Amino acid sequence: MDHLSGMDASFLHMETPEMPMHVGSLMVLDLPAGHGGDFYEDVKHHVSQRLHLASVFQRKLALMPFELANPVWVDDEDLDIDHHIRHIIMPRPGTPDQLERLVARLHSPLLDRSRPLWELVVIEGLASGQVAVYAKVHHAAIDGQAGVALATALLDTAATPRIIKPPRPRRRTNRYQLGVAELAGAALSNTVRQYVKLVKTLPSVARAARTVLLPLNEETGKRKFTLPRSLRLAPRTPINVAITNQRSFATRSLPLDELKQMAKASDTSLNDVVLAICAGALRRYLAEYNCKPTKPLVAGVPVSLREKDNTDLNNQVSFILVGLATEISDPVERLMAIHASASAGKKVSGEVKGAIPTDFPSFGAPWLMSGLASLYGRSRLADRVPPIANVIVSNVPGPQFPLYLAGARIATYAPVSIPSHGMALNITVQSYNGTLEFGLTACRRALPDIADLADYLMEAAQDLGRRLAQRPAAAPAVVLAELPAPPVATAPRKSGSKGRSKSPVGARQAAAA
Repeated sequence: MDHLSGMDASFLHMETPEMPMHVGSLMVLDLPAGHGGDFYEDVKHHVSQRLHLASVFQRKLALMPFELANPVWVDDEDLDIDHHIRHIIMPRPGTPDQLERLVARLHSPLLDRSRPLWELVVIEGLASGQVAVYAKVHHAAIDGQAGVALATALLDTAATPRIIKPPRPRRRTNRYQLGVAELAGAALSNTVRQYVKLVKTLPSVARAARTVLLPLNEETGKRKFTLPRSLRLAPRTPINVAITNQRSFATRSLPLDELKQMAKASDTSLNDVVLAICAGALRRYLAEYNCKPTKPLVAGVPVSLREKDNTDLNNQVSFILVGLATEISDPVERLMAIHASASAGKKVSGEVKGAIPTDFPSFGAPWLMSGLASLYGRSRLADRVPPIANVIVSNVPGPQFPLYLAGARIATYAPVSIPSHGMALNITVQSYNGTLEFGLTACRRALPDIADLADYLMEAAQDLGRRLAQRPAAAPAVVLAELPAPPVATAPRKSGSKGRSKSPVGARQAAAA
């Protein structure tokens, strides 16, 4: 058995029917020329040959007695591949809008905890002639960078799949679950180890707390108590509410090189540019609902705690809070303010990174955390309590070369993520093969017109590029070209708000590469 860390298990304990804690991806693939087979069966055979390459595919949860401690991972000896890999044919005409709505519905339900916590859905019927694959895995098993490592095991770098050595035969125990005494003993020994580990980290935690609460003033050389940014509340907006289990989803693509040129021209980072684009889009979107906060919106930005080359399939992540400077109208000035806020957050994060625990004692935590999470959602406190952050914005680096699944080339590869109570919108960005794929996942009740926000992201990127190009030292190459419309016939998209202009820019997820 393999014990879940305190951080991994927290994603299980915080999960409710309204707030599923799984992450996903949407891949749109070009079939090989002349393909006449059954791609669903191709995918099922392909994955079944690689289950042993990543433990997440073949392990399930074993719960502790009375849920007094975190569950453990155990091998599933009776894996049902037909449950985990499914097939859907979209109704005509098979537009990108239809695909996004389908993915939103597929992303809504909880994963079955009695089985390994992953699913793949092969989607056919797209008007472009392509196929799509939607995948989801519970966040208790992986974080963003571990997901990239998982994809490396599943995908290939050439159209001809690489030869995979079959696994060694394993001895079957013919046990569906472990015994109560065995689980209780494992929980006790693991709790003792966690307390020992916690005691050893106390000195570094104390030093980190001193750094955050008593920062050093470089001018005076003295330390002074300062309230951390994480304890200052963000403004309330229509997207900071309690959520339902229904999801809305949209995805767009931007050329990665142009965004890097923007960062170079402004002497900022790619992450800063992404945050500035999101800030511009949110500023416009919320203004349409007469929401113009005088305080800046705040983004919760995940920060990896992983050491270099660490690909363990678990969670090693923390958060920093970055002001989005949405009270500033000029896009370039807003970018520079975001850069300053992000730099300050990264500085503090770097100083305390080694002291942030990813494993901690959890005796009694499962039922307590689950109860509090359920109470928070059902009481709708998120509708009344000011949020710590308004939106989650995550940037996951990915491969800059084409990948293949079962012989089909992946044209676009967009993330699907987790909205939460109080933060009904999650914007996750993943780079892939020269593009930056934006995946917007939200509560459908809070953001039914999420496609409008996705369009505003594209327009905010072009506006920022134009403004940077107007600066004397800027190169004109930072101006984003108008992105082509998808090569498929699409019906006009209905908006959740009448009278909104529809942007012609933005590459659709289902557009051919």
